[in-house]
Amino acid sequence: MSQQNLHQSRFAGLTVTPLTRRRIDGFQANRRGYWSLWLFLALFLITLFAEIVANEKPILVYFQGEFFSPVLNAYPETTFGGEFETEADYRDPFVAERINEHGWMLWPLIRYNHRTVAWDLKTPAPSPPDAEHWLGTDDQARDVVARLIYGFRISVLFGFSLTIISAVIGVAAGAVQGYFGGWLDLLFQRFIEVWSGLPTLYLLIILASIVEPNFWWLLGLLLLFSWMGFVGVVRAEFLRARNFDYVRAARALGVSNAVIMFRHVLPNAMVATLTFMPFTLAGSVTVLTSLDFLGIGLPPGSASLGEVLAQGKANLQAPWLGLTGFFVIALMLSLLIFIGEAVRDAFNPRKTIG
Repeated sequence: MSQQNLHQSRFAGLTVTPLTRRRIDGFQANRRGYWSLWLFLALFLITLFAEIVANEKPILVYFQGEFFSPVLNAYPETTFGGEFETEADYRDPFVAERINEHGWMLWPLIRYNHRTVAWDLKTPAPSPPDAEHWLGTDDQARDVVARLIYGFRISVLFGFSLTIISAVIGVAAGAVQGYFGGWLDLLFQRFIEVWSGLPTLYLLIILASIVEPNFWWLLGLLLLFSWMGFVGVVRAEFLRARNFDYVRAARALGVSNAVIMFRHVLPNAMVATLTFMPFTLAGSVTVLTSLDFLGIGLPPGSASLGEVLAQGKANLQAPWLGLTGFFVIALMLSLLIFIGEAVRDAFNPRKTIG
């Protein structure tokens, strides 16, 4: 290998520095975290397109020489030879017979979404697993697999949103505190101590009694407190680095504080932040699951992993509900923790790559 390749390699037109290459190798050396990342991405990719995997509408309909996409558009029943102007119910035997006479339907793997009620159950709800409902139904006759798919997606998206926004706010606050120090740092720390002492759970209970919480309400309220977890590590890094020689030299050359903070000091602080983020993501998912389990999370009827656990608690005669919710949440959190451990090893300069 040439000297040029020893110092940098090019992949897809991007330059990979030796430090980045070492971190990638360190991440891959943790086999448990490496394969956990691929498994988590596969699960997230499947659930990201939940409407194509689990839906009460066909993906594609071919009728009288024309193609229709019920997943993306709403078509009245009259489009397929029916009598009503309302949206077609493709599970209705009359509509299904009309379409099959003059075409065909391409159904998803699971013919239920998270709100579909199965009216043709052979046993009272919650019904046990069978060939039609792989993990049974809940006490409202809704397919558990479909609710898990949609619940997994909303939990991960909520966790990603909360973690990324919290990191942006926390990093900015920690950078300002650590770089300027003095009274600004002292007053900000006292504010954080007071703000972190507010009872988040009580605020959520009060909110739930005034308005119906939804995705954005919960995200905004939890964001008021979650950003503080990133302040400490970033503040400590800026306090340490603000007196380094290269920072003093930049000041002497007239470089602005903003450029010094976010171009020269922030990359060093981001190492600790990136190491911390997978664990924060796991905590964010856990918070949403806990709120849904307590009944003060997402609106009733929303797909939620916490609601599946609550169903298992309320229906002890249907153990598949509690066991399913437990294993799915345990798998998700385990994958996130393993990924976090691999990221921590990748950014650890003292870690030896075997």
